[in-house]
Amino acid sequence: MKVNVQRIFGNWDIGYSLDKHSSSSVYIGNNEFGHPMFDTTRTEIGEALYQLKYNSDRSQISIIGQQVVDSVGNYLQSASFIIPMPASKKRAFQPVNEIAKQVAALMDIPYIENVLVKTAYTAQVKNMPSKEERINTLCSSFKVHNVLAEDSYNNVLIIDDLYDTGSSLEAATTMLRQYTKINKIFVVTITRKNV
Repeated sequence: MKVNVQRIFGNWDIGYSLDKHSSSSVYIGNNEFGHPMFDTTRTEIGEALYQLKYNSDRSQISIIGQQVVDSVGNYLQSASFIIPMPASKKRAFQPVNEIAKQVAALMDIPYIENVLVKTAYTAQVKNMPSKEERINTLCSSFKVHNVLAEDSYNNVLIIDDLYDTGSSLEAATTMLRQYTKINKIFVVTITRKNV
């Protein structure tokens, strides 16, 4: 699979995104409900993620996980464990969790699901006027659980599916920085908006 890895910058120590989610999207009119429709061409990794999230094609988990390791694994060797970015919506099947488990297995490091949890589901924050306001609102929806061994000092890798403004990842990083057992924070997103 061909990807176009890009560094992403925020309050974390190192961040990467594998590729844009789509390479083009052309407005083709509105549907019968008045909602806009688009003819979208996704990147290879964007298509794999789309098939996993929206068509429940679980065969994409191993493909995406392997691509993360192949593309950026060398930069993340010092990660002590991997966590998924808490989902913004409750689903029976959480694609990001499954990708994070796969990456952890391939890198032979622990996957820990309950270090960072979402305690409340916020209204969409994209319409808030400032990034600071978005981050503060999102911080209030996260909780860090003290599940790591005593006297440990760990580097954590957060896996997320899509990088847009970075507000969610910055809020997650802000909360994790308050946990004294966390040292460095790395982030990897499978895709990114056109940033």
